[in-house]
Amino acid sequence: MYLTMNRFKVKLGQEDAFETLWKNRDSLLADVPGFVAFHLLAGPVRDTCRIYASHTTWDSEAAFRNWTKSEAFRQAHAGAGASKDLYDGPPELELFEEVTGV
Repeated sequence: MYLTMNRFKVKLGQEDAFETLWKNRDSLLADVPGFVAFHLLAGPVRDTCRIYASHTTWDSEAAFRNWTKSEAFRQAHAGAGASKDLYDGPPELELFEEVTGV
């Protein structure tokens, strides 16, 4: 298993707009080979922002890397710059390989 996580710092007052954006987007992930699951999680409120994390689970690192080079990836991220005013800085990508699981 391979997990990717993007951490977003969403400006206070922009949480509804951010969540609506994610709920209404067409990620195109369902048909991508090796894709397992997606979750968007709301985290704690900090001084100037609320933390969110998007998680995607993949069969392998190769499946994730192949998706990042695909047309589906380009289409899913085409309008990302239009919502940059929602964020307190760029998202932070973290990548994880499974060590053990049940």
